Amino acid sequence: MNNTLTIPRLLLLFILPALLFSSCNSNTEPAVQEEISRIWAFDEATDKTTGQTTVLPPQDTLTLVDAEGEKTFSLYSEFLEKDAYGSWTRIGDTLYLAPIPDDLEAAVDSVSYRIDDGQPLLQYYHEGELLAIHTRDKLTTDIQPVVFVIEQLEGESLVLTDCEFRYYLTYTPVDVHEYAFGLTSIFRGLLGMFVLIFIAWIFSANRKAISWRVVGIGLSVQVLLAFGVLQVPAVQYFFEMIGSVFVVILDFTKAGTDFLFEGFLDTERYGYIFAFQVLPTIIFFSALTSLLFYLGIIQKIVFGMAWLMTRAMRLSGAESLSVAGNIFLGQTESPLMIKAYLAGMSKSEILLVMTGGMATLAGGVLAAYISFLGGDDPVQRLIFAQHLLAASIMAAPGAVVISKILYPQTEEIDKTMEISKDRIGDNILDSITNGAGEGLRLAANVAAMLLVFIAFIAMFNYIVGGIGDMANLNPLIAEATDGRYEQLSLQFILGYTFAPIMWLIGVSLPDITLVGRLLGEKIIMTEFIGYVSLAELKEMDAFADPKSIIMATYMLCGFANFASIGIQIGGIGSLAPSRKVLLSRFGMRALLGGTLAGLMSATIVGMILG
Repeated sequence: MNNTLTIPRLLLLFILPALLFSSCNSNTEPAVQEEISRIWAFDEATDKTTGQTTVLPPQDTLTLVDAEGEKTFSLYSEFLEKDAYGSWTRIGDTLYLAPIPDDLEAAVDSVSYRIDDGQPLLQYYHEGELLAIHTRDKLTTDIQPVVFVIEQLEGESLVLTDCEFRYYLTYTPVDVHEYAFGLTSIFRGLLGMFVLIFIAWIFSANRKAISWRVVGIGLSVQVLLAFGVLQVPAVQYFFEMIGSVFVVILDFTKAGTDFLFEGFLDTERYGYIFAFQVLPTIIFFSALTSLLFYLGIIQKIVFGMAWLMTRAMRLSGAESLSVAGNIFLGQTESPLMIKAYLAGMSKSEILLVMTGGMATLAGGVLAAYISFLGGDDPVQRLIFAQHLLAASIMAAPGAVVISKILYPQTEEIDKTMEISKDRIGDNILDSITNGAGEGLRLAANVAAMLLVFIAFIAMFNYIVGGIGDMANLNPLIAEATDGRYEQLSLQFILGYTFAPIMWLIGVSLPDITLVGRLLGEKIIMTEFIGYVSLAELKEMDAFADPKSIIMATYMLCGFANFASIGIQIGGIGSLAPSRKVLLSRFGMRALLGGTLAGLMSATIVGMILG
């Protein structure tokens, strides 16, 4: 019998006793019990015979994931000459890696079934050639398993051995990439920072009044934050702890989602994942944020951060509270904490309130972006949770820097900090209910916005694609871009429009049009569209340099888009009706400020990534 077949990963289970014979050490006593499901970087390898030690390239990594019982690995090592992924298991102190042939799933076009010695046997073929044989508990291919003995596992150190070498590995809590300074990356970073500051200076309302001290302090804070997140283990651990909280809460959200929509879930289809996993995350985080606000927890955190910003950058108490609050709250929720001050704030302070709202993300959508950028992989979720949290925090001093260039503070400032006592709800249950209601409205708005904008993109591409056909441009575009763009489209136009800026801030040359497209989608539509595109491009392995993905993550952080101008005029204007005219005048300036702040974060991160 012949049938079309797709082989699931669960079939790739090797019979464990057979693997024991390929190990150099058959000891199965579980002497090492610590957590091994992590990203590990190979540091060096020592020849067990000669004792000679070889320092291994930084990109040599072993990633072990244990997600709800499904154990998967990816191994890349120039030293071992291996680039593989598949399933893994551990018996005592022996680690077995069972690779999946890269082309097995795609290649299988038929299967035969027969009984051999009383055992069912499946044979997989491609165009008549036998690829693999599967019995009840064993899949046999030409690819041999990789077997290591776990010699030591303590905290962030792992020692593995095979027949020839002893490998020393360390725990890598951030994305696997060669994080190293170089003259080229430093020059590109400094060039990008200079260009962004120069753009802000051009649009400044009072260039002579700019406080370069404030600019220098703000940039220093951003650089220190980025360096800590990417290079300092203690800071990485702190962000990892906070990120793990987000990941755990995402699992709480999944419990409620499974209860309501389990029958609708189809993890193979992106639309189902988005509708029934990402959008419910927004609702839950909105309710959680409302509860934390009611309990006064967010206010205390915001107060502490605002106090530091007031002292370091000579900001007024009210604008510091608003900018710090934007790290956790939305662009219309954060001003609630300072609504008593809004009517009397200076123009410089109002612009910073607006720019801070444009440059940062609210907790609800932050969790949503973690969800679909990281997918179901807990390691990826944790990586993007760290980066998104760092991006939102870095955007706060970045917003101060750009805003105070665009409209410098010339009046005396009031450093008094007093958070509004208004609470969202009369009691705990009322606050949760109100937050859930707000989250539902936000989720519905996001869904409607995505539906409409994606439909408009399709319509626009249909029209300009037809023009490209008539003008014979589409074949030229496909050839010039090596197939990255197949026709004249909005993505092509945006990508090449913003490509020069992407090069200036340090994006790798092959990726400048892709990242430029993401920036254009964020500004013209929303950052949600940008992150959706980033997730799709990441899934397609469209980026030539992994650094581009991280830089895009920081660049897209924030609500800087045309729709946010109307949201801020309506939201903040309802709290201070007398400032509506000023809010409308500052709309485009705030959009520019929020965009430049995100680009500044991406530039600094790209410089440190090297």
